[in-house]
Amino acid sequence: MKLEALRIPVPLRGFAAGDAQLFDVTLAGDRVGSVVASAQQQHARGTLLSALVEAHAHIDKNYTVQDVGAAQGNLFAAIDRMNKHRDSWTGESLRLRMERALHDAWQSGARALRTHLDWVQPEPPAALPVFEALREEWRGRVELQFVSLTPLDLFADLAAGERIACEVKRAGGVLGAFVYRNEGIVHKLGRVFDLAQQHGLGLDFHVDEGLDAEASGLRSIAQLVRARNFRNGVACGHACSLSVQGDGVANETLALCAGAGIHLVALPTTNLYLQGAWDRTPVQRGITRIREAAAWGLRASLATDNVQDAFYPYGSYDLLETFGLGVQMAHLAPASDWLDAVTVSPAKALGLAWDGRIAPGCPADLLVLAATDEHELIGPRGRQRTVIRAGRVLEKTQ
Repeated sequence: MKLEALRIPVPLRGFAAGDAQLFDVTLAGDRVGSVVASAQQQHARGTLLSALVEAHAHIDKNYTVQDVGAAQGNLFAAIDRMNKHRDSWTGESLRLRMERALHDAWQSGARALRTHLDWVQPEPPAALPVFEALREEWRGRVELQFVSLTPLDLFADLAAGERIACEVKRAGGVLGAFVYRNEGIVHKLGRVFDLAQQHGLGLDFHVDEGLDAEASGLRSIAQLVRARNFRNGVACGHACSLSVQGDGVANETLALCAGAGIHLVALPTTNLYLQGAWDRTPVQRGITRIREAAAWGLRASLATDNVQDAFYPYGSYDLLETFGLGVQMAHLAPASDWLDAVTVSPAKALGLAWDGRIAPGCPADLLVLAATDEHELIGPRGRQRTVIRAGRVLEKTQ
């Protein structure tokens, strides 16, 4: 198969492009055979991306908003509603919701997805065996990872933390925690790092998910990574408080994060919905400092987070929709220069075998978008796509 006259965004190029802007790509079986400059450089036929990577989702709680209602702008009301609704979750109901999410992500062109599973007791949640079964069933289509989403305070119970870490290790997951202005935060985070080091686990935190300038969980995590010389990989999602802190404080934190090799994940849909006033036009927004992070060499990921639940009652698993909102919300321009936020950056955060850069010999897991320039990336027409997996066209979706 030959794909002709396509733009390949600069952050996704794993080859020497010279002055060329349009490229012909030949597929050889399930790999990219060659990438060469097109003979004509005037008229693009579309934009070529590597398959999308979802770095932060919640497929156990999605599609429940009809039951729990939308918690308008109130993070802790949403948490309370989902805590109550969780008692009704069964293996059957979880599978239906989780399978729906995976089909949506697959059809949109995702090749990998990391989901957080609510884990609020020492015992493993009902969602874990369902996830494990789906991980096997979807192998070869969407590479699935999970994170245990546990309130940080639970790790103060040493036995509970040990049980959680042991089960996460057994199931091949990532250890996680919800961190927001906890009492004794450094000590409790230290316990999470202890467990990760003892069991050889990576870490993934929900951190500073609010507009409180005093919230400094991200800084504490970065300091612990450096102090412990932790090398198992750390992702930090949300970091909303960073947006309302002074430039000096925020830049100090970002410098620490960059030095620690932390992967920053921004969640524009949920944080646009939950952060800021609901009794007036909102002034403060919940997006973290993506552009400032990039200045420190820290290329953030954009991810979906919640879909149709109490935290975010809208949305889908089309990462290009999330990307479009993030571009507008954080003023990321030109948009094409930030497409690594849904491809290369999350691939690195998840430790995938392929970093998503397009080059001869890379997997032929690709998207051909109708967009012929960066201004068309955000609209529905430009987002029309051909999904290619292992060198074969799957289908065209909107």
